[in-house]
Amino acid sequence: MIRQPVHTVAGGAHLFRRDTAAKLGRIAGRYLDRYAADPAALGEALGNRLPSGIAEAVHRRVRAKLERAPVENFLIDFEDGFGARSEAEEDEAAATAAAEVAAGVAADSLPSSLGIRIKSLSAVTGGRALRTLELFLTAFARTRRDLPDGFAVLLPKIAAARQVERLAAALDRLEAALDLPERRVAIDLMIETPQSLVAPDGRIAVPELVGAGGGRCRTVHLGAYDLTGTVAVAAEAQTLGHPLCDMARQILQLSLGGTGVQLSDGATNVLPVEPHRGTAATSPAERAENAAVVHDAWRLHYSDVRRSLSQGFYQSWDLHPAQLVSRYAAVFSFFLEGLDAAASRLDRFVSAAGQAVLTGSVFDDEASGQGLLNFFLRGLASGALTAEEAARSGLTREELETRSFHTILERRRG
Repeated sequence: MIRQPVHTVAGGAHLFRRDTAAKLGRIAGRYLDRYAADPAALGEALGNRLPSGIAEAVHRRVRAKLERAPVENFLIDFEDGFGARSEAEEDEAAATAAAEVAAGVAADSLPSSLGIRIKSLSAVTGGRALRTLELFLTAFARTRRDLPDGFAVLLPKIAAARQVERLAAALDRLEAALDLPERRVAIDLMIETPQSLVAPDGRIAVPELVGAGGGRCRTVHLGAYDLTGTVAVAAEAQTLGHPLCDMARQILQLSLGGTGVQLSDGATNVLPVEPHRGTAATSPAERAENAAVVHDAWRLHYSDVRRSLSQGFYQSWDLHPAQLVSRYAAVFSFFLEGLDAAASRLDRFVSAAGQAVLTGSVFDDEASGQGLLNFFLRGLASGALTAEEAARSGLTREELETRSFHTILERRRG
């Protein structure tokens, strides 16, 4: 199973450089220093929703993450984040971004996952989108053949499965023409139109879209704001907590469960942007206003991320580097808060050789055993849990690596 990044950070293609991820980490680190310099300050910044018993560990791990690997999945954006630019400007940006990716591969400075978002394959922008894809891959292939692991093309504003088929066919052709490894480029889908969620005849459209990718589809993302805006939800009501978004998430889970396709939630669009720029804020009133704006945005983002996690969406989007603070605080606290109970339940269940057990008032059977195992797998993958903490589950490293609770029980019984 491919490790799923905890987030996607998108940035305009014209701005992307080989060290972009490190720069975003440094910006986030400055926000942490300025507005949450210690565990108590971080807890207060998040609305006192960070339990005191884990605050120090969360703060320490957030800081380490921002220094070591601040961005897990970066999207080089030729759509919304690129804006309205001329054909010549997009041609140049595609070639420049490809050169920067190649340099980043050589320097080992890229995030663990990387991709590009092209424009829609509609009649209006489809030709432009495929030209950008071809220019990018051609420019990269002139320098090297080893595309970054997990490289993907995100297709936005999908109206029909034939658009996904068109992208898959273009990738088949380009990989062959450029002597790139076959089927190395994945396809990610953005579900942000009603047609990409529910087909005109009432069928759930998502499985057909995934199938149209010919086995390339890796992740399906929820585009919350385009989706809600398309059905006339007012701007002030367009949030990740809107009932339409809840319904969309549930449709994605039910239609893609067990397929191996990963799911990603949308973004929090209220950003921690200082009204008075950082250190230029000289008066106490300006500094207080900065802190209030940043903290309010962090609290909303923290709540959104925690809700996504609780609903089984382990990846979602970030739009501003300062959101990396609340992102990792939410992810790390989610797993650290649940560690003791999950470890006790899993250890007890495995020790009973897989016989259903009652732990306190909680009944566990094999299905819940897999859920408990998933908790530790996700916690390890996100960096929220250490190997020592995962060992409290009673499972060995080898057992965790099977990723299957049934397999663990069979091996212990046999």
